[in-house]
Amino acid sequence: MDSTSTILVLVIIFFSTFVRSALGFGDALIAMPLLAFVVGMQTATPLVAMGASTIAFTILLKSWRKVEIKAAWRLVISTWIGIPIGLFFLKEAPESLIKAILGILLVVFGLYNLITPQLPRLKTEKWAYATGLLAGILGGAYNTNGPPVVVYGMLRKWTPEKFRATLQGYFLPTGAAILIGHGLSGLWTPEVVRLYVYCLPVIIGSVLVGGIVNQKIPKGKFDKIIYGFLVVIGLLLIVR
Repeated sequence: MDSTSTILVLVIIFFSTFVRSALGFGDALIAMPLLAFVVGMQTATPLVAMGASTIAFTILLKSWRKVEIKAAWRLVISTWIGIPIGLFFLKEAPESLIKAILGILLVVFGLYNLITPQLPRLKTEKWAYATGLLAGILGGAYNTNGPPVVVYGMLRKWTPEKFRATLQGYFLPTGAAILIGHGLSGLWTPEVVRLYVYCLPVIIGSVLVGGIVNQKIPKGKFDKIIYGFLVVIGLLLIVR
């Protein structure tokens, strides 16, 4: 890789990390399509996974006390159960159709909450099992385990800090499983490791900046930003 490509990778990682740190999610959907153009999918996939785990770990170092433990472990366990089911769907169901349906649901959900009064709050963690199972199925099949967990967090009405921290408590162990899979598949090439080392200071700096922004966003405006971002993610899934 030349220096221009390396700089582009750093810029993309900084921006996607900032979004993840400020909102709690969304880095992969931003970074993957952009990095694919610069370094290709074989490099982008493990690099984004390494970066995502680093982001989650860095955020949790400071915010682990704000994690909703009861929700997080339920989501993680049920997601692990759902992943093998998702691998089955990977062979049986068309990816474009499933992603389009998921995208439409996210757009409708986001627009509904932006235009009309918000949905009632979920008062029990029992829905975490169903949410995690759905997330595992979508993650195992199409690497899109984030949206169901984000919707669950919004329906639980978590504060911005708790929302951000709990999502990282979920993404860290599930991301570790993905990292192990990439390693066993031989995707941890010298090029990937080199780029990851270059990205480390960028990731840490962007996490700090995004954390400051997260704490500055009022609760009401945070909800609207999340719903708006869900609409954007839904549109990206439909287009992709």
